[in-house]
Amino acid sequence: MAMTSPPSAGRDTLAPAAALFRSLGDPARLAIVQRLTAGEARVVDLVEQLGLAQSTVSKHLACLRDCGLVDSRPVGRASVFSLTQPSLIGLLAAAETVLAETGDAVALCPVYGAREGDDR
Repeated sequence: MAMTSPPSAGRDTLAPAAALFRSLGDPARLAIVQRLTAGEARVVDLVEQLGLAQSTVSKHLACLRDCGLVDSRPVGRASVFSLTQPSLIGLLAAAETVLAETGDAVALCPVYGAREGDDR
């Protein structure tokens, strides 16, 4: 039986999806996005709720803004951040389903899984 070649789509067409997953690949950015699925928040709110340093939250919000995943609006002297893509809620829910169905396989992956003492 002859195997057919995959479509000529190749890696170039997958690059945007790979960039999306890389943008969500940092635990701090993922925590910020997950928190923003519940509604908009100020940096000070994110710092308090996530237990991250203000500089860390600001750096990751800038990255997420550059990726087009979050935006902000001024409210008084603060900025309030929100998701620009509500479909991220479904993406995170799908990821939770995959994680539940694979058990510890992803967490135990020798390349991408959590390492002992790794507090990412």
